[in-house]
Amino acid sequence: MIRNASLLLATTLLASAGAAGAQTAAKPLPLIPMPQSVTRAAGSFTVVDGARLGTPAGDAGAAVAARLLAAHVKVERGLTLAPVVGDAPIRFIRDAGVAGAEAYRLDVDSRGIRIAASGDRGLLYGAMTLAQLISPDRAFGRPAAVPALAIADAPRFPWRGLMIDPSRHFQPIDFLYGVVDQMAAVKLNTLHLHLTDDQGWRFEVKRYPKLTEIGAWRTPPSSGGAPGARVGGFYTQAELRGLVAYAAARGVTIVPEIDLPGHAQALVAAYPEHGVLGDRPPVGHDWGVNPYLLNPQDSSVRFIEDILDELIDVFPGTYIHLGGDEAVKDQWERSPQVQAQMHRLGLKTEMQMQSWLIDRFGAYLASKGRRLIGWDEILEGGLPASASVMSWRGDKGAVEAANQGHDVVLSPAPILYFDNLQSASDDEPPGRLAIQTLADVYRYEPMPAGIAPDKAHHVLGAQANSWSEYLVTPYQVQHALFPRAAALAEIGWSPKAARDFPGFLDRLQPQVARWRRSGMEVADSAFAVGYTLQGRAADALRAGRVTVALATQARHGTIRYTLDGKDPTPRARAYAEPLIVAPGTVIRAAAFGTDGGALAVTRDFATTRAALMTRDASQFAACPSPDSIGLRIPLSTEATANAPAFNLNIFDTCTVYPAAPLSLATGFTVAVARPPRNFGLAHDFTKVRQRYNVTPHGELVLTAGCPVTDGPRPPVLATFPLPDPATAPNRFRFTGSLPAGLADGDICMQFTSPTSDPLYTIEQMQLLERRK
Repeated sequence: MIRNASLLLATTLLASAGAAGAQTAAKPLPLIPMPQSVTRAAGSFTVVDGARLGTPAGDAGAAVAARLLAAHVKVERGLTLAPVVGDAPIRFIRDAGVAGAEAYRLDVDSRGIRIAASGDRGLLYGAMTLAQLISPDRAFGRPAAVPALAIADAPRFPWRGLMIDPSRHFQPIDFLYGVVDQMAAVKLNTLHLHLTDDQGWRFEVKRYPKLTEIGAWRTPPSSGGAPGARVGGFYTQAELRGLVAYAAARGVTIVPEIDLPGHAQALVAAYPEHGVLGDRPPVGHDWGVNPYLLNPQDSSVRFIEDILDELIDVFPGTYIHLGGDEAVKDQWERSPQVQAQMHRLGLKTEMQMQSWLIDRFGAYLASKGRRLIGWDEILEGGLPASASVMSWRGDKGAVEAANQGHDVVLSPAPILYFDNLQSASDDEPPGRLAIQTLADVYRYEPMPAGIAPDKAHHVLGAQANSWSEYLVTPYQVQHALFPRAAALAEIGWSPKAARDFPGFLDRLQPQVARWRRSGMEVADSAFAVGYTLQGRAADALRAGRVTVALATQARHGTIRYTLDGKDPTPRARAYAEPLIVAPGTVIRAAAFGTDGGALAVTRDFATTRAALMTRDASQFAACPSPDSIGLRIPLSTEATANAPAFNLNIFDTCTVYPAAPLSLATGFTVAVARPPRNFGLAHDFTKVRQRYNVTPHGELVLTAGCPVTDGPRPPVLATFPLPDPATAPNRFRFTGSLPAGLADGDICMQFTSPTSDPLYTIEQMQLLERRK
């Protein structure tokens, strides 16, 4: 019914566009996601402090919606609204004619405001739309004039989700409450909790207490010397029941995930009898793919069914996520017991063994009135009839599963992996280096080409994932989620034909202000001013003129700048073309919106001679390599500060300082960082470039240019033996001199440390200028 309503309302949207567009003086409505249909009218209704919110007697759902509306308006606009039973200028109305559990109507005229829906979620979403209309600007604490209009709204897709991963880095329960609040604000309705993995088991199982007594705690990896203190945590069932109830009142369903049969090292650490080969590993601290699998024998199946019983008792939603991803089958391949079981079952491959296991769990969940959903690897070996698919390896798995008649959720990497960085700025927190911008997310289409028209109803919607290998703190998780969650909300709710990125950016700024007033960290990456030095640094220094281009990622707002060290204001000079300045000038710039507010914090660019001869971690390039996984990582896996962080390719610890002004340099200082080497690479371990170390712990080798296969070896500029990681600090410097007569060009910085030692990367390189 939701989809039929969506088609009808999309038609209404097109019909009403002319009426809305005719009011050329009307400001864009500050709404995210954009409703299906909006018809503007003349006039407005003013919401004042103390305004009453009327609900029908005995209507608990309407009362909840009214209280949530009042709570949001109090925080976001500074007005106190009073929910009451009975008639009031702002009213909630039950109307069976509004088809769809999440659909609503919102009507505003000079006499008042009416929110009508047939379902509780519809009333809630009408309340959230009204909350946004009441807080469109910076007039905090003052009455709000809501424009006269008629909104008829319903979602395009029923699944609009975010995934939080507390298994890699545990997050406090209060943090999850805040995420739920802000999901509801933009009509996201599914919170997927990745509760177990190799690095931590976060769900209390009363029948099997060692899952949290042992499995919820790990020892961090070492970057040299003794490892740090144990870290971890878990959620009690009582805590999770409270979260489930809180989320349900806000229209958010929580989908729990117990990841099986792979990503099971924490489980096996707690109960080794349910592992494959009988050993007891520690709880994992390596990110990636590790070898530990669940044993598929009947006793282990019953063990998981007992866990599922407790999980089902806490989480009342339809779906239980059982993972199924990245389960390398080596342990099953080497187990006589598993091989004998496969023979008895007539299974020819380990992927069929996984499919059999997933089918067992799917049937068990179905007997309890629940549905299994898993990552798209469960397609391999044959998809169990009971399963739904969450497609993360692109759209292919979703297309295949939907065409087979299975429900699917689109969650493709890298575009909907919110642990990917949002920009190349040096102040981005750690994460994956496959940058996914706000625009990238907004352009994504959750209905993939290739799904047959009669199977399109199997597409439930879209979900973004925030894996937490490098998202350690609540601040960092929030920075990854917001504002990209707004783009996700719009592609999941609004009609495809209504998408308009420039318009979305205009509507986003009020939502950013609401999130910040609610205490959320919101990334300004899309609006931050970035600087590009035009031409080579050596040429600029010789000429005494530095040319710098300024731009923002979203190309939104007006860039204003100063050259006198002061912060730019809305009256500062507007940027129009690349700036030509003398060396030593510091450019300070920020983008401003039409209301005069800054869209991002001010960023600086120094053109001192020293700065122009220095490069930091985010400005280096990776050496040419056949394989690459680019990461921005901290010095410690448990670092609670946002800096320092270092860009590197974990397959090849080689870094390039591009177009270095070597002709002007007599020497250099290079800052080295040594983070842990904690990566579970599974069968990709052969991709790690190993170079022969000629001193005990390897060397840092600097060359003028990078080696080329079958080409001449570049000149060696310097070689430094690396210290013993067990005793040396994990940040240190080398200094050296350079020969005269070098031409400008790349400097290649290669580490030859053995793979048994921690990783190395370059934090900064400063060339020392030749004195005139």
